[in-house]
Amino acid sequence: MRCTIYSTTKIVRLNGLPARIWEGKTDSGIPCHVYITRIAVDRHQDAAEFDRELEEHRTPSPEIDAIPLRLII
Repeated sequence: MRCTIYSTTKIVRLNGLPARIWEGKTDSGIPCHVYITRIAVDRHQDAAEFDRELEEHRTPSPEIDAIPLRLII
């Protein structure tokens, strides 16, 4: 499965860690949301462009206003 995701401005706490919510769709068009606590670039790569793009955020959709209970560990 592949997903195209976009960073949102919403940050929540999962298991004590801050997680930014990303929204997107699978290649077959199924909407999804992803909770990311860490993201990195290989240390041998020039991360300047990555860092600039990482600062871009969208307003989250109303659907991600709350974390579904099934995702809480």
